[in-house]
Amino acid sequence: MRKLRRTRRELLGAALAAPTMYVLARSTGLLEPVHTDAAPALLPPTPACPDADDVTPPQTEGPFYRTATPRRTSLLEPGISGTRLLVAGYVLSTTCQRIPGALLDFWQCDAQGAYDNSGFRLRGHQFTDAEGRYTLETIVPGLYAGRTRHIHVKVAAPNQPVLTTQLYFPNEPANQRDGIFNPRLVMTVREAADGRVGFFNFVLRMR
Repeated sequence: MRKLRRTRRELLGAALAAPTMYVLARSTGLLEPVHTDAAPALLPPTPACPDADDVTPPQTEGPFYRTATPRRTSLLEPGISGTRLLVAGYVLSTTCQRIPGALLDFWQCDAQGAYDNSGFRLRGHQFTDAEGRYTLETIVPGLYAGRTRHIHVKVAAPNQPVLTTQLYFPNEPANQRDGIFNPRLVMTVREAADGRVGFFNFVLRMR
């Protein structure tokens, strides 16, 4: 059964990745959508349905969370170095309902493995659109002692409990040495023209 759930999760990521591809514009540093004749302009209207028990697992908040982050979909700002990354996906219920207006609050370390604990660098929150989709412009986080590459996130549907979890990168050597790492939280990641593109769909159990 575990193998079946992982297969469905992979199909979910593939369905999201196939229609729309993104590249990082070298001249502006902004992420621009690129569409081909074989790829519709929109993400699929109905993502593949996850198993009912395939809820996104929670993970530790860690010591670096800060409240009152700015609302924004891009964490890129002057002075930030590192490999550019676009993360995109849906927030879904276990019955495959896309959840509009869901909160996502992201925070991460910089390319050198350091968190900004006095300001809001590489921190920000946003809400899913009317189709339950989100996008995040950021950089690939660095490594620090004891941890593999990861992005922290809190996710909550309107008037529902908050899920605190983390996103991971595939094929990272440090994944196997990180005691917190969970393979169920690995994003589907692809190389882009000037960075990487990651896909992950959050599945929430509604009260």
